[in-house]
Parts: sequence; structure tokens; C-alpha cells
Amino acid sequence: MTIRVLLADDQALLRSAFKVLVDSEPDMEVVGEASDGAQAVRLAKAEAADVVLMDIRMPGTDGLAATRMISEDPALSHVRVVMLTTFEVDEYVVQSLRAGASGFLGKGAEPDELLGAIRIAAAGEALLSPTATKGLIAKFLAQSDGSNSDAPGRGERLDALTGREREVLVQVAGGLSNDEIAERLEVSPLTVKTHVNRAMAKLGARDRAQLVVIAYESGLVRPRAD
Repeated sequence: MTIRVLLADDQALLRSAFKVLVDSEPDMEVVGEASDGAQAVRLAKAEAADVVLMDIRMPGTDGLAATRMISEDPALSHVRVVMLTTFEVDEYVVQSLRAGASGFLGKGAEPDELLGAIRIAAAGEALLSPTATKGLIAKFLAQSDGSNSDAPGRGERLDALTGREREVLVQVAGGLSNDEIAERLEVSPLTVKTHVNRAMAKLGARDRAQLVVIAYESGLVRPRAD
């Protein structure tokens, strides 16, 4: 199976570099290039893309808006968006994850990291680096005025979860894999997967990335000072 990749970045030179890299792999191909978010959304549908490498800052419709449009379109439910960030910590990354992105990757990442990210996203995995994503979210929520986690009603969204589902959610927010959670809770990986899927359904989360955001926003998990 060939992974169909869409490149969305307003820098033509960067798109060209990514295209050469992606097309050099036998299991993936670039099916389109977009210079703004609106074009990315159109091409994602027209070219039946599996993964979109989406720059956050683009003229016109930016990557954040485009990601939200993709995640809200039932016809594009299979599409996974990987946000490309210029800096290690980007102020829009958390918003991107809320909008439906599956993860993020710095533009300065090594070629193998980029290719690995595409494969992981295409396989349906939610996070490219659970620990890194969790740490990034924690940094921003720690810098906020506390309104994200303490606002009225934030914690109420977790009321639909069972005690075990909450417990699993805490572990997911800790960056643990299903196997690691299973070992810690002394259950099978399949049981953990079931709890994760049910939590996603109840909370309206597209993937594990959004579960991490919800865990912090609701106050279930608190950012550490370090």
C-alpha cells in the first residue's frame, strides 16, 4: 500500500525538498502540493490524500483553519494531518491538536524522522512523539492564566467516563503506549485499546492527541513545573 502524501507550505523550495525525500521512498508518494490552507483542503479531497504535512503559518487560510476544516469534513475522516512547525515550541501547536491534527513535527527534523512520522500517522497512530507532545501542551497550559483547566464546565466533560476510562486517560496523557498502560494497570493491551476508543468516542476526540489536550484542559492532569 502506497501512502498518499499532500504537502501544504507556502515555501516552494521547502515543498520541493520534501517532495524529493518522500518520493524517494517505495511506500509513499506526493500526490499534491498546496501553498495555502484552502488549496490543501481541496487537494486532500481531490487527491484522496492519506497524510497532509501542513505548515501552520500560511497566507490566506492558515494551517490551523485548514486542519479544522479537514477534521470536520466526514468525507476526509481518514486523512491525518501532521503539523509542521518552524520552532520547537510553536504557539499554535496546541490549537492545532484541538483542531484535529494528529501530531506535530519541527521543520528541522531529520529526514528519517519526517518519513517515520508519515508512516506512523498513516498507520492511524495519534502522536508522533507522545512525550514531546504532552510536554509541549503542558508548557503552554502552565503559561496560561489557568482558565483552560479551571473554567466552569471543563471538568464536567469527563463525567461520561467510567473510573477505569479516566485512569487510562491519565496514562495516555502521560505519553504511555497501550502496552505500557496495560503493564502498569495489569490488564491486556486489547482492554486498554477498548478503554481508549470508548473515551475518544465519549469525548468526541479524533485521536489520542486530542485526548491529551482534553486531559490537561479538564484539569484531570496538571502540568508539572519542570
